Amino acid sequence: MSNTSNFRQAFRDARSQTLVGPNVIANALPYVGGGLALTALGTYGGLGVFSNNPGIFMPTFWVALIASLILYFVASNVAENGNKAIALPLLATYSLLVGYTLTGLVALALSTPNVGIAGIGFAALGCGVTFIVARQVGSNLSEQDGIALARTVRLGLIALLVVLIAQVLLFAFGIHTPTFLEVAISGIGVFLFVGAAVVDFFVLPRAYKDDQYLPAALSMYLTYINLFVFILRLLIALNSQD
Repeated sequence: MSNTSNFRQAFRDARSQTLVGPNVIANALPYVGGGLALTALGTYGGLGVFSNNPGIFMPTFWVALIASLILYFVASNVAENGNKAIALPLLATYSLLVGYTLTGLVALALSTPNVGIAGIGFAALGCGVTFIVARQVGSNLSEQDGIALARTVRLGLIALLVVLIAQVLLFAFGIHTPTFLEVAISGIGVFLFVGAAVVDFFVLPRAYKDDQYLPAALSMYLTYINLFVFILRLLIALNSQD
């Protein structure tokens, strides 16, 4: 959910602007793909630690989580300032750390009946299909419709973030989310990040110039990582029992 602040800033920049970077998404896509590949590598490495050295997994998970949160803000700021030479290794490291933090979710998916590797593949496929549809829809939105959708998705993401924070706090006190609520939260998350994928194709060319592809890539990367997470959460919830 760390893309909420990034999304809000891009939305503010785009509200009253015409197209300023018609090729920024095309320029960003190789970096989005590279980031997702590094995330997969980070998850693979995390699964190795989880299987072979379970005792050190949780301490390293918390280190990776805290480091990724810090690195997000640092890398985002450097990318926004256009310092590509520094931003690229920071973003690459961030992608690896995000992958490591997804290890627990992926391990749970692998151990959940009727999910497993097929479910992970389905979540990845869902992201790919979303990209194709979002590109067609988002690129053809009118100014009025694009702004309205962006505002709606932004408010939805803020509300979702509040719910997720409450969920984490309840979990810390030993209160687990009932399956039906987990299904609802995950389903809403999928819906919102599909909307965010559409909005990316409207907002980003209006917020960034063609050479500002790194912050655009970070925004898209976060959209699809979060979409993958919520699809996987939904599959796990649908195949779990209280």
